Amino acid sequence: MSTIREKLEDREKLYLSPHAALSSQSKGRQHPEAEDAYRMTFQHDRDRIIHCKSFRRLKHKTQVFLSPSGDHYRTRLTHTLEVSQIARTVARALQLNEDLTEAIALGHDLGHTPFGHAGEAVLDQLHPGGFRHFFQSLRVVEILEKEGRGLNLSLEVRDGIVKHSKGKGDILSDDPNCTAFTLEGQIVRLADIVAYVNHDIDDAIRARVIDRNDIPAVCRRLLGERNSQRINTMVTDIIDRSSEADGRLMISPEILEAISLLRDFLYERVYDSTIVHTDFIKAKRLLEDLYQFFIDNPDTFRERYYQSYLDTASLEQNVCDFIAGMTDRYAFSLYEKIFLPQPWLIK
Repeated sequence: MSTIREKLEDREKLYLSPHAALSSQSKGRQHPEAEDAYRMTFQHDRDRIIHCKSFRRLKHKTQVFLSPSGDHYRTRLTHTLEVSQIARTVARALQLNEDLTEAIALGHDLGHTPFGHAGEAVLDQLHPGGFRHFFQSLRVVEILEKEGRGLNLSLEVRDGIVKHSKGKGDILSDDPNCTAFTLEGQIVRLADIVAYVNHDIDDAIRARVIDRNDIPAVCRRLLGERNSQRINTMVTDIIDRSSEADGRLMISPEILEAISLLRDFLYERVYDSTIVHTDFIKAKRLLEDLYQFFIDNPDTFRERYYQSYLDTASLEQNVCDFIAGMTDRYAFSLYEKIFLPQPWLIK
């Protein structure tokens, strides 16, 4: 008799597009394991990501604004959820694998540092061989989670995680080194930028770093005046163009240009602005001091702070893993504990 998982897999074959990644045809996990009786492969991957420690820590990691006092600013976790929602909408409309899309989206930023890209820049400068958050996200799911055993995710999810990032590079790319081999992974790459160019503008307006009228006029005209209008325009365009493209993700040239213009606007007026950048300079100094302290005091580091499960990894790699996994508030409290005088507890 068929298991529930097998029945769900048969349903995928009937419903999903010929271009979708089928759970029953996954390229497999890092380490072979028995299939779950109730959950399909990518569904199981999603569940493992949601329940891991790195996912929970995202709620206290900076998106753009460092430790904001307001309750409505995005964190790395809310960014991840917005990426997931946008990606799932596109995947469902194109009859692609929604479970795979969601798993990649939920895991794409697990390796992000405290203090956003400022933290990434510090580790990239200090750590031998550099640092990129998307490689660290892959390292988290392959090695660091579950006491060094990793989450044992499917190849499709791991590939989508490590290839989600664009930086200032091409939003759409045919380069296999930076483009996921599944359409679901490629959707997450697009959903990531759709999410952040809109919610970062929304947060910047809330913080009074910019005004709505500062947004380039051509973007307001093509995409809409409000955050919800811009997201809807971008997502609708991706779905409509890709529906006609027979197995490729597409965006109309004018919408793609408007998204790129919004990204450039954010770098110029928000990410590199004096208001935002000043706090990140302080945060960078904090992480630099922590990194150097751990390198200079390896015994203290290993005994008191980071009992690594990876005996084969170098001290530098252990320190990098430890710092990259910190939340903003933990980095603050640890810095205070190590470098600032502590009050005597007199009984």
